[in-house]
Amino acid sequence: MKKSNLLKHSLSRLAIGLGVSFAASTASADLLEEVQERGVLNVGTEFHFAPFAYLDNGQQSGLNLELMERVGEELEVSINWIDLPWPSVLPGLEAGNYDFVAGPAMITQERKQRYNFTLPIADATVAILKRADDDSIQTPEDISGKAAGGGRGTAQLEQLKAFAAELPEPPTITEYVDYSQTYADLAAGRIDAVANSLPNIAYTATQRPMFEVVHPPFGQPAYFGYMARNDEESASLVEAINEVLLSMHEDGSLAELQTKWFGEPMDVPSEDFEPEI
Repeated sequence: MKKSNLLKHSLSRLAIGLGVSFAASTASADLLEEVQERGVLNVGTEFHFAPFAYLDNGQQSGLNLELMERVGEELEVSINWIDLPWPSVLPGLEAGNYDFVAGPAMITQERKQRYNFTLPIADATVAILKRADDDSIQTPEDISGKAAGGGRGTAQLEQLKAFAAELPEPPTITEYVDYSQTYADLAAGRIDAVANSLPNIAYTATQRPMFEVVHPPFGQPAYFGYMARNDEESASLVEAINEVLLSMHEDGSLAELQTKWFGEPMDVPSEDFEPEI
């Protein structure tokens, strides 16, 4: 074969190869289409974040399960849950190990630059949980000089650290992989307080009367949301899930879920917003 013909043949094969690659990338460029074609939405979470997600006699329970069941029905897909320690959840999303995260996670300015959040699903303002028989803590400021705990890699922990730095004697802060360990140490007296979002600790206090919420919350107003990767491929999936959340706002089912799991409905934005934190 002459060199000119060989070159033409090579270029032709290259063009075909590029065309196939382009078609493949185009076909997989829409995550919503991919999820609906496979019939499964892979969701990363942590099963130690009651009342959003926890294990009840070994069975998954919580608001996340019920809310995502509604999403699955609307998108006509099943939900495949991947349970991980929270510090591993967001890195797993970025690595493409699953499509979506229903932690949920607190929506912050920094996170919003990095991830594509859904509309908020619940209030996330941070407050203090203490032992009910500990009269030395009556306000959040009373944790000064004491021992406090929070979840490693969480926005709640960062707010605790910022609040602690302003106290006359900053508390000793221990970071925990999951909140189950945090509450266990609080019950055992190894720490004096736990910082977490109000819905979580209010639920914990109703389930375990030995604990009590310290009012008022010390954190700035914040909200929980679900999230996907912040790329063009994931935009359609987040948009579709937002449509489900909007319909739940309108038919009252989101408020019903909030009341079931938090004891009362929550006033959360039904449109995009800029976080204060």
